[in-house]
Amino acid sequence: MRPDSEAALAETIRAAREPMSITGGGTRLRPGEGQAPRLDLSALTGVTLYEPAALTLVVRAGTPLATVHQMLAAEGQMLGFEPGGEPGSTIGGVIAANASGPRRVQAGAARDALIGVRFVDGQGEIVRNGGRVMKNVTGYDLVKLMAGSRGQLGALTELSLRTMPMPPVRRTLCLPDLEAADALPALTAALVGPFEVSGAAWLPDRGALIRLEGLEGSVAIRATGLRDRLSQHGEVAEVDDDPWPRLAWPEARDGDGDLWRIVCRPGAAASILATLPRPVSLDWGGALIHVRLPEGELPQLPRFEGHARRVTGAAPMVLPAPDPMTRRLDAGLRRKFDPRGIFLGAD
Repeated sequence: MRPDSEAALAETIRAAREPMSITGGGTRLRPGEGQAPRLDLSALTGVTLYEPAALTLVVRAGTPLATVHQMLAAEGQMLGFEPGGEPGSTIGGVIAANASGPRRVQAGAARDALIGVRFVDGQGEIVRNGGRVMKNVTGYDLVKLMAGSRGQLGALTELSLRTMPMPPVRRTLCLPDLEAADALPALTAALVGPFEVSGAAWLPDRGALIRLEGLEGSVAIRATGLRDRLSQHGEVAEVDDDPWPRLAWPEARDGDGDLWRIVCRPGAAASILATLPRPVSLDWGGALIHVRLPEGELPQLPRFEGHARRVTGAAPMVLPAPDPMTRRLDAGLRRKFDPRGIFLGAD
């Protein structure tokens, strides 16, 4: 099913008698998602409003992410977060996944740039932030709820986003000889200093990576100070290409075995890495770890604040399992927004 308007989408949901999986480009599906008949939103395209001077964009959810990037770049602007550019990705899918990328350490998550939503709930009712508020959603922050909801609470139709000016200068320093665990102190030193870092990551073939953005003079001063700070951790060089898209969308997603995504406190990253094989990537100064394990194998992790989620593989898996209170809250939200159980999402 591929409705071409919000009204048609609402009618489709009202008429539904079995669960459906909401998809856009289908590029960010996790294990267990997309298995039911798909409700394809890729026909809901187009820009409703774009005011560069006000740094505001209103766009329909099925609009290709590449189209959004191109339109903003033509005005010297970009999204405040950094979702990557996977072919076929839609802006609605980005928000539904809260895909935020390396710039999250500085600019926040995708949900922080989202200022308004329109969506269709599980009863086929059209809901919009700031407009008609149904009695069964009164008191909820709809924007925060829908960002990262992965199609379990409603079908996004339109998004209002805050944009930001594109920085005129970008420079990436690297410490190419550092392994993942050794990179953590260097990344921490960059993040806690006065350097306004917009990316702090590690890749197997690149070592530690630290990105600076802004006006040319400011970047030059910060780069000099950062080189001095990092020199105690190893040789500091500067890259002449752009490695950051690999962090926004790890290239090992399509490799052998299962890809796991581990979110933790940066201070816990060293103990977690000690239990794992060489990771695919570190991001956010070690707070986000991607690692590939043999198919079906579970990571043997120490106790930590955070979680590990299998990103690819045959079945969904989250470690540790959500606690009873979280499960009750999740089930309660689903009953409010989708009492008939029409939207099928992965647990």
